[in-house]
Amino acid sequence: MDPRAYEQMAGLEDRHWWFVGRRRILRQVIAGIPLPLAACILEAGCGSGGNLEMLSQFGQVWAMERSEIALPLARARGIGIVAEGELPHRIPFGSQQFDLIALLDVLEHLEEDKAALEALIQRLKPSGYLVITVPAYPWLWSAHDELNHHKRRYTAAQLLSLLKSAGLQIHTFTFFNSFLFPLAAGIRLAQKSLRLKEKQDLNMLSPWINWLLTEIFAAEAYLISKFSLPFGLSLLAVASPMKTPSLGN
Repeated sequence: MDPRAYEQMAGLEDRHWWFVGRRRILRQVIAGIPLPLAACILEAGCGSGGNLEMLSQFGQVWAMERSEIALPLARARGIGIVAEGELPHRIPFGSQQFDLIALLDVLEHLEEDKAALEALIQRLKPSGYLVITVPAYPWLWSAHDELNHHKRRYTAAQLLSLLKSAGLQIHTFTFFNSFLFPLAAGIRLAQKSLRLKEKQDLNMLSPWINWLLTEIFAAEAYLISKFSLPFGLSLLAVASPMKTPSLGN
């Protein structure tokens, strides 16, 4: 990512509505996965470490990050073991295998997205799971994607095909950030059609607006645990190697 994006994230991801709301959704999703009590968890591409505390609630955390800017920021949080690494060919921690691997808004940065998934599957325990989030809809491409050095945004069909071709079976698959989708999509389309300069999505808003957006976004956690949402700014999947028993949903 652009160094400016890491600096922006480090300053905002503990407070900004998008990060806080997403963590609450992910916490609900992970709580529904049958992990052992002392689960071994890897976050592949942890950025500046904003998810580490949430993940540590479910077990012992390892994390990897390739950015020399983000890596010390993640380590400074003092949570888990954070090492330099890169997908798909430089995954650290020796032969350590994991019960859960979190790949949160990382695939879209990688040229070799399928190879990255295949490499991570090799680091899962036989009963392990992957939790994956990516930005949705190529037609929503914006300056935010450029700043973050995204290679692509995914359609649901593209992500499903990618996961299956990598050798994964899918237990949960849904859009999310759905409640705010009409507003966000409308703004981005208006900016494109009117050729307006786009403002960065991660500017900090006033406290009450930030709180309101957090609550609207995070409310989706209760819906996702029951059924798949049909549209949204992002996609979320829980998947595992083909031989892992189904979650039953």
